[in-house]
Amino acid sequence: MTGAIFGAASRDEQARAEVGVTGCDRAIAETGSLALITGPGRSRAVSLLPPFHLAVVSRLNVCYTMAEFFDDCRPQLATASSCTFITGPSRTADIELTLTLGIHGPGRVAIVIGP
Repeated sequence: MTGAIFGAASRDEQARAEVGVTGCDRAIAETGSLALITGPGRSRAVSLLPPFHLAVVSRLNVCYTMAEFFDDCRPQLATASSCTFITGPSRTADIELTLTLGIHGPGRVAIVIGP
C-alpha cells in the first residue's frame, strides 16, 4: 500500500489508503494554506482521497502572503494543469445546518515543517 500513500498507485488504491503524504510548493502564512501545484508524478488525488493528509513542508517553502506565492511560483503555475490550496478539512453546514468536516477531501490535515 506504500504506492497508494505516495500517489504512485491507481486512484482506487489511493482512495482506500488511510494516509496520503505530499510535499507542498508553498505554505502560506497569511491564510494558513498549503499550495500544491500539479505536474508529472505529482498526484492531486493523494492529498484529496485518503481520510488523513500529511504534508511535509521545507522551511524554505514558507511564504508570507498569497501575492508572494503567485510571484514566486509564476513559472510553475504557467505550465501546471491545476493548483490546489488546502486550508484544513472542508467544512459545510448544508445538511440541516449541522457543521460537517471532511466531506470533500480528508477529514484531518497535518503539516510537518522540516529543514
